[in-house]
Amino acid sequence: MRAEDAGWDDESHQDQLSHLPPIQTDAASLRAVFEGEGPFTVGVEEELMTLDPDTFDLSPVASEVIAAAAADGEVKSELPAAQIETVTTPAETVGEVMAQLAERRMTVARASEGIAVPAAAAVHPFTNPLGVVTAERRRRPMVLEFAEVARLQLVFGLHVHVRVPGEKRALMVYNALRSYLPELAALAANGPFLAGRDTGMASVRPKISELLPRQGVPPALASWDEYADAMSWGSVSGTFDNPRLWWWELRPHPGYGTIELRVPDQQTTITEVAAVAAVAQSLAAWLAERHDAGESLPVHPTWRIEQNRWSAARHGLAGSLADLDTGKSRPSRGVVRDLLERLEPVADRLGCADQLAAAHQLAGINGAERLRAAAEGDPRRAATWLAERFLEET
Repeated sequence: MRAEDAGWDDESHQDQLSHLPPIQTDAASLRAVFEGEGPFTVGVEEELMTLDPDTFDLSPVASEVIAAAAADGEVKSELPAAQIETVTTPAETVGEVMAQLAERRMTVARASEGIAVPAAAAVHPFTNPLGVVTAERRRRPMVLEFAEVARLQLVFGLHVHVRVPGEKRALMVYNALRSYLPELAALAANGPFLAGRDTGMASVRPKISELLPRQGVPPALASWDEYADAMSWGSVSGTFDNPRLWWWELRPHPGYGTIELRVPDQQTTITEVAAVAAVAQSLAAWLAERHDAGESLPVHPTWRIEQNRWSAARHGLAGSLADLDTGKSRPSRGVVRDLLERLEPVADRLGCADQLAAAHQLAGINGAERLRAAAEGDPRRAATWLAERFLEET
């Protein structure tokens, strides 16, 4: 959909996302929101597909499903007109998050009756890559600024928020988490098909996302002042005026006081979502414990992490990941399994041992590998399979 098709004014993108409530991003406010005590709470945002009940192609009816759901704050719209976002509230355990996820998926499934069929993966297997964007006026700035590239953003991610108490600790954990984005991406890869073809990728989603700015591995931050300077620059330049537009695969979220991991692909089942969430929560807590013990957490060069990130997108668990210090490469599946084993004691303390056990199963065969097997060479069969599994564990 073009701006003129929606009846929008052809105005400058300088107004950006003025519809969003402001978030204070001066250094003092940032320190305050990340300061404090408390547990390593976890929350999840799912980006889900609405499919045509007959063809299983993407169907731009998300607004109708959202209206039928009548669940403000829990079931929301996104830029693509065939995408729904569901949101959980913060919880101390991933098990509590799973219960919320089941409730949200049931809500979406009920609201979809007679309208669409919901499904979950990183990229639809065969739809036209140029999709329909929502006609909501609040999305106008993105469509005006990014033109047809906005229509290409038919991607579905899984966002995991982890609360890391203490502003200094949170910043150190954020910087260290950058190095583990490839491991998480390989484990969660779930998007091998695009436009009816096997791309050869484990996940093509990040390459589509990279058509927009501020994507991929984020910059390291030496201080909250540096983050505040970045937000100030974005506002003055007119390129982004809200931290929600800081679209990297990992970011501090000053609106929630969390570290948000945006690197995982959307997972097909609730068990797989919970597995990824358990890894994210345990990994953040593990790094925090190392920081508390006096260890200086490494901050690796972005380009080295990006090299591993490419392998994760291209090969998933079937590739190799290089040690960020020595450069020595090892099979990705073994690297991920070793990481999961190191996280087991932390997962026990956090109460997500069962979900981490599910992550071990995901390390054996991840979503991309399952989807290829289900497709048997036919991406249309893959779309049907995704829809059938949407409520599998509810």
